[in-house]
Amino acid sequence: MTKPEILLVGPYPEWDLVELEAQYAVRKLYEADDREAFLKLHGPNIRAVATRGELGAAAGLIVKLPKLEVISVYGVGYDAVDLQACRERGIRVTNTPDVLTNDVADLGVAMMLVQSRGMIGAETWVRDGSWEAKGLYPLKRRVWGRKAGVLGLGRIGFEVAKRLKGFDMDIAYSDVSAKPYAEGMIFIADPVELARHADFLFVTLAASAATKHIVSKDVIEALGPEGMLINISRASNIDEEALLSALESGALGSAALDVFEGEPKLNPRFLKLDNVLVQPHHASGTIETRKAMGKLVRDNLAAHFAGAALPTPVL
Repeated sequence: MTKPEILLVGPYPEWDLVELEAQYAVRKLYEADDREAFLKLHGPNIRAVATRGELGAAAGLIVKLPKLEVISVYGVGYDAVDLQACRERGIRVTNTPDVLTNDVADLGVAMMLVQSRGMIGAETWVRDGSWEAKGLYPLKRRVWGRKAGVLGLGRIGFEVAKRLKGFDMDIAYSDVSAKPYAEGMIFIADPVELARHADFLFVTLAASAATKHIVSKDVIEALGPEGMLINISRASNIDEEALLSALESGALGSAALDVFEGEPKLNPRFLKLDNVLVQPHHASGTIETRKAMGKLVRDNLAAHFAGAALPTPVL
């Protein structure tokens, strides 16, 4: 029996690749020297796309795959997939929610702790001899008992809030409406007012056209020179130019970021700042979670080709 042909947009871990190649004829777009020639050769026979959240599948790719039936996204975010193009063609789209929720929440809280307590600089202080030569490390700011704002109280935002309760923090959140499961949390509808309330503002909402730059200049300025912005969602949710300007001027105290516009080639202005913690978009980057994500990608593909219900459909 002929294996269905699938297009792999970017590399997956070896354990996923082995499983995919056992079931499908895998065409690796990321290895092609000439993508256009590659797509001209293989595009007419591709029935499924396996991609990553940040890579997605743009309309320009989709149009070159006339037999495409399903796109399976390795990640919770699917904003890089052209959903309108998929709707017009009846192409199914899936993602991998839930399995990465707790790891992403863990990293967000860890970034808050690392940045607030200056732990990266503190390690350098020890390693470069400054402790011995200069004495005690400069004082930093506490976390426990302060105010946190969570922008987007979905799966990840809720798990962040649960962890923050362990630090006896005053927790507020913003979403399209108040949530019945947000026990003990304050609902503040306006993101600017949420930022004004918070010492730490976590950005955890899904990205869409409606949320582009929802963390605007006004939100950033409301968070203020003592505030910290933590982003474990998508770069597009933040006005990056306004963020950089505020970090450079001191209008915003600090930031901890796992995502960037144009990543992995981020704006070099970030690298000149000592009030920002930068991470390589690895919030879900544990062995356990990545294996679970890969399995869910494969489960969605298998269900589609078996004519069964998709485990985690987006479209």
